[in-house]
This record gives sequence, structure tokens and C-alpha cells, in this order.
Amino acid sequence: MKTFLLLLYLGFFLFFFLFFVPTRATSSIVFATLGRSLYGFDIFATYISSSSSEPELQLTDCVSINYNGFFPSSPSTLLSLIDPSSYTVLTEPIDALIYVTERGGHSTIYVDFFSTSSSPSNRRETIELPIRLHWAAVYSTHLPTGVTTRLTPDGIADFSPAVSTSGRWTAVASSGERGWTGEVQELKTDIYIFKTSDASARTLVVRHGGWPCWADDSTIYFHRQSSDGWWSVYRAAITTQGDVPGLISIDRITPPGFHAFTPAVSATAPELIAVATRRTSSQFRHIELIDVRDGRNAYIEVTRVISPNAHHFNPFFSPDARRIGYHRCRGSQNNGNPPWLLENIKSVSPDTFSLFRIDGTFPSFSPDGTRIAYVSSHSVYVVNSDGSNPREVYSGNAFSTAWDWKRKGVIYTSHGPSFAEESAGVDIISITLSEDDDKAEPFVKKLTLGGKNNAFPSPSPDGKWVVFRSGRSGFKNLYIMDSIEGESAGIYQLTEGPWSDTMCNWSPDGEWIAFASDRDNPEKGSFSIYLVHPNGTGLRKVVHSGDGGRTNHPWFGPDSNSLVFTSEYAGISSEPISNPHHYQPAGEIFTVNIDGTEIRRLTHDSYEDGTPTWTSFFLKPSDVVESLQGVTFCNFDDCHWLSLPNQFNDVLNGTIC
Repeated sequence: MKTFLLLLYLGFFLFFFLFFVPTRATSSIVFATLGRSLYGFDIFATYISSSSSEPELQLTDCVSINYNGFFPSSPSTLLSLIDPSSYTVLTEPIDALIYVTERGGHSTIYVDFFSTSSSPSNRRETIELPIRLHWAAVYSTHLPTGVTTRLTPDGIADFSPAVSTSGRWTAVASSGERGWTGEVQELKTDIYIFKTSDASARTLVVRHGGWPCWADDSTIYFHRQSSDGWWSVYRAAITTQGDVPGLISIDRITPPGFHAFTPAVSATAPELIAVATRRTSSQFRHIELIDVRDGRNAYIEVTRVISPNAHHFNPFFSPDARRIGYHRCRGSQNNGNPPWLLENIKSVSPDTFSLFRIDGTFPSFSPDGTRIAYVSSHSVYVVNSDGSNPREVYSGNAFSTAWDWKRKGVIYTSHGPSFAEESAGVDIISITLSEDDDKAEPFVKKLTLGGKNNAFPSPSPDGKWVVFRSGRSGFKNLYIMDSIEGESAGIYQLTEGPWSDTMCNWSPDGEWIAFASDRDNPEKGSFSIYLVHPNGTGLRKVVHSGDGGRTNHPWFGPDSNSLVFTSEYAGISSEPISNPHHYQPAGEIFTVNIDGTEIRRLTHDSYEDGTPTWTSFFLKPSDVVESLQGVTFCNFDDCHWLSLPNQFNDVLNGTIC
């Protein structure tokens, strides 16, 4: 009887635990984002008239990054969204700013209310709009209720929406039925118009164009890269009198000789166009005004005279057209959040894992979860998993990291040039850290012989072997060698063929090796994810990538039944020219079961997210407290492909505030 009661009690306890006790996240994923940690964006505005005594006003608060601002035409109508008791901190007249912010670990839309008679930092009321979107599409949200409606048709990606002055029409840049075809510079978009209320009467009005904005209901300005190579602003005259809009004419506004893009215009002063420019006289993008009255196209500098050594992005007008807004890096002179080495990102599955962005590439966790190895400026660093005590452990030209499962303090990496041909001089090395003295020089041992592009080492969980890719056969295939002595003590070829097998990772249970391969379409840039047993059997595809698509950097989850990886699977999220430089701005982080089911998107941004890792140890967001000491915001590049003849063909330096 006692045994029966005990079993009954245990059964009840198990039932209660499984169904009524919340589960706790048991793992963490860390990934890299090129340059994002140093953006430091805030929104600024300046009066167009030079008679103003205050040339530039910072509108946002230095928390996280804030960008893509917009002044609503009727700020007072938005006051119903906030608690009336907050009005006590606001005095008439009231202004408002709508913008995108990444505070809280995810992109969302904020509205700031402030009194125009004083600095926004002195009198401010902020609300977060109830909007959570995860794909490149246009939506409308009823602000009082938060009800959101998708206006973009299913299977279509729309970018850069703009509502006409009457509110009746919305214009977007869209790739239409053609879809995104892998472009990372100028998107192959056309301009469509549809009714704002219900997305009906969707019509293609301009072929080859992006970033539309309305001067009135019959005039749209947009940008495109012209046949002479220069990004230029154009004006389209359209008819919207009937139910179906149509194109009348297109005129080029900006001439060759400099780049002009991301135009903005105000219904109050439709003769003024704000644009971002890149001229041969400056290595930075700046905001200028174009006065198009009487066809004279007079240019007025706005930001170069205020902050000449900073990039300025995506201008917008105030409703009265007296001010021009934009975002730029706030610089180190402003108070606010410093750059973070590890930044918490809002997890789509907080009961399963936490999610972090690291200011570096190729992160990997030590087996006990207490340390992270990563690459920064081609050197290998080790940092405590709470973000503290980062230190350089190898100063060579390195990429990729992986810890030995059995030998404490041993890290594997690749030494040599990345993105190189099969015969390039790249070798696998092991770095053994001193466990007694952090300042002691690590012991470095070369494990491969002869160069031949040996890279992406991943050790077996029993500590005996390392799988890696090598170009020694003339093609990049996978090999396995002894983990301690290297290939001199034993090596065998795991995969073979006239293609590239690369970016390999050994599962924690030892059963599988995951890797990226272009074997479906060799040398066409199309990579999919495969699995193979360490003995070479059981080869199968897990994630397919379309022609030219990239699905890379697989890493096993702690249970060996799932993978985290980076992919262009979701396409691109914004027009690349509206952001700093990213080589692959469509890169996002996903997870998938090893049988190919349940692909899940973890990130949604316009950056290049990549090289993820997954540990069985859970990092609480509150555990990560360390910022990047001695590192300045604003160290990022403008789009490399905005090269200017005869002067700036080299990679441009980022803005230094």
C-alpha cells in the first residue's frame, strides 16, 4: 500500500510539474552582427533657416540605437495614446517624433512627445506602439486598439512605404512577383501604389525605383541608380483621380557627378527636396536640400556645416517644413549606453534559450559555459560569459573558434586569409591557455601541414578528433585528423567531390557532422546545410537553399537534435543604401530540427547576422553587464559600393565623432 501511495504521489508531482510549473530556459545562442554594436544612432534635427541660434537638436535619448524618424502631421491627435496625468510634464505647443528603436532587445516603434519650447530631454513622454512584425511587408496599425493589418499581398516583399498627402494612397518599393534575387546593393524594385484603406487598386507605376515620397497626390520623388552609374533622384508625375493610378512622366532631378538618394519632401513646401548625398569633396554622406522652384535646382548644404565628419542617414521634414530631421551616430561626447560586448536580444522562445549579439565573430563557448572565444580584428579573444575580462589570446590572422571538449583551455582556430582559394596558406592551430595565469603566453601548435586552406575546425565530443575543411585535393572537402598531434598522427578524407564542403560542426552526441555545401550547384554561390556521420555514411540535406542563396555556419544545439544557422532564407529587410555597409544584409539567424522540420527565425533586422553558436548553459540577460571599455561609437563604414571616381575607391573609414 505504501508503494502504491508513493507511486501515486510521484505521478501527481510529475503531472503538476509538467503542466503547471513554467519551464526554465536551459541554453543560450550567441551570434555576430557586423558593426552593429558601434552604430550609436540617435535622431537629430536642425532648422532649415540659418538664423536659428541652435543649429542642431538631439531628439532621442542615447538609449540603444534610434533611427528612421518621422514627424507626424498632427501630434495632438496622438496624445490620446498616453495617460492624461503625463500631460503635466508637457507644455504647449507639443511636438511628436515617431521612430524605430532597438531598446529592449528588438526593433519596435516609439513615439516621443515633447514641448517645442524646450529641449526634448527636459520634457519628454514616451510610449511604445503595440506593433510586432517579422517580415518585409507593409502594415497599418489602428493605434488605439493595436490591431494590425497586412497591406502587402502574401508572397510579396514591400519596402520603404510612403503615404500620400491626402492619406488615400500608399507608395512602396517592391520586387513584386519576381521576388528578391540576391542583390545586396541596389534592389531590383519597382514602385507600386495602392489604396491605404484596404490595399486595393495595387498598380505598378514606375519601373526601376525605390524609396518613394509624395509631394502631393500626383507627384512622387524616388531614387534609382542611373545608367551612368550615379545614384540619382527622380520625379514621377502620376494620375490618381480614378480608381487605378497611372504614370504620366518621369524626370531626373539630380545630375551625374555625385550620388543622391533617400529623398524626402513636405506637402507644406513641395519645392524643397531633402536628400542624402555622397560627393567627391567628402568621404561622408550628408543631408542637402534641393530647391526645385522654376527648375533651377539650387543645392543647400545642411549637415556638412554642422558635423562634417559623420554619416547622416534618411532625412525627413517637420510638418511646417522649418526643420529637417535625420539620424547619425551620437558620438562618444554624448551620455547614454556605451557599446556592449554582449547585447541581449529578445528571444522568440524565452522558455528554451536566451539570445545575444556579440561584438566579434565566430563565438564559441567553453565546455563548462564560463568563457566565450571569439574573433575580433583577426585576433582570437576570450571573455567570461558575463562579458567581463576580455583578453587577446592569439594575434595572428585568425577566423573561426571551437573549444576542445576534454582538454581544458584548448581552442582551435584557422590561421590565414579568409574567403581564399583552395591553395591559400591557411592552417589549423590549437591554442592552449594557462589555467593558472591569465597573463601567461598561450601555447600555440600547428596541426595541419602545407597550407591548402585548412579551416573551420570542430573537435569530436570524445576529444580525439577534429573535423575541418581543406582544399588540398583542389576542392574544399571535409577531413578528420588527430586532435592533439594533428594530421601527422592520422588523417582521413570524409567527403569528396568537385564542390565546396565547409563550415563544419560536430554534434555533442558524436553522431553527426553538420556542414554547408554548394554541391547542388557548385561555384554558383548557393550553399545548403547537410549532415553526415563521422564514418562518411548517412549523408542527407537538412536545409535547402535556392539558386544563389546562402545557408551557412550550422552549429548543433545541446540536444544534438537541432541546429542554429545563418541564412538568406527570409530575403532582405530594407533597402541597403539606407544603412551602413553590410556584405550580406539579408543574413538572419534560424534554428531547425536535424530532420529539416520546424525552421524558426530568431532575428529580424537589416544587418548581417551570422556565425552563431549554441551552448547548454543559460545566460540570464542580467548576467551580461560589461560594456566595451575604451571603444568609441561610430566606427563603421558607409556602403563600400558607393565608390566615387578617382578619390575613394579604397574602403572608407567609418565616421569618427
